[in-house]
Amino acid sequence: MSLLSHLSAARPDRRRPLRIALVGWGAIARRVTHLLDARGRDVVLAGVEPDMVIEAAGRAAVEPWGLVALRYAESFAVSSTSAFCEAGLLDRLVAAAEAHGSQILVPTGALAAVDALAAASILPLDSVTHRIVKPPVAWIGTPAEEWIDLDGLTEATTFFEGTAREAARLFPANANVAVITALAGIGLDRTRIALVADPRATGNGHRLQATGAFGTLDMSIENQALPANPKSSELTALALVRIIENQRAALAL
Repeated sequence: MSLLSHLSAARPDRRRPLRIALVGWGAIARRVTHLLDARGRDVVLAGVEPDMVIEAAGRAAVEPWGLVALRYAESFAVSSTSAFCEAGLLDRLVAAAEAHGSQILVPTGALAAVDALAAASILPLDSVTHRIVKPPVAWIGTPAEEWIDLDGLTEATTFFEGTAREAARLFPANANVAVITALAGIGLDRTRIALVADPRATGNGHRLQATGAFGTLDMSIENQALPANPKSSELTALALVRIIENQRAALAL
């Protein structure tokens, strides 16, 4: 077989529907399927032989589903990136992807400017900080309830400052995006995270700042929360839709 024939045979056929499998059926997964359906995308849910597996079930699902998905599918998209804080888990998934020629995809989640941060990290980065601001209701059911009076707040209150690894471990549902920042930049133990409860906040806010040889980055975004889950942002579901659609898009941005 010639080289051109081999490349043609190996290339995915972007003219046929993308077969996806969803792990989990929570607020994010339901929103993603609703958006894909509303946009009329040529995507089908497949329980057997999918091209792409999307995890949206929580951090405990990442490794077992990831190892299987990377063996049999082209790609595995991870929503519960807080799982990467577990020692050796990311290395095991990367090894599986390398062994089977598949790919781990990390959506940008609720954050913007991740592509710029990842590009900037090609040169040395000096610092990366990420401030996450959400209304008190978004922190219910987390350790924040034990540290501050969420019901009695009258002003924005920072209740946690630490590394991305610590933030994701303590607040896996709220600080998943901190791991995305860390992976794009200077790692879980050098990325600094601040978590804030603000009774005046109407959405989920993020401020990302970085300095390094590239220059400086200062980005702020305020997302609408998912109606079915105030801990997650609408943009998280939209980022998954984008990464799914890009698998078959002629122009991927």
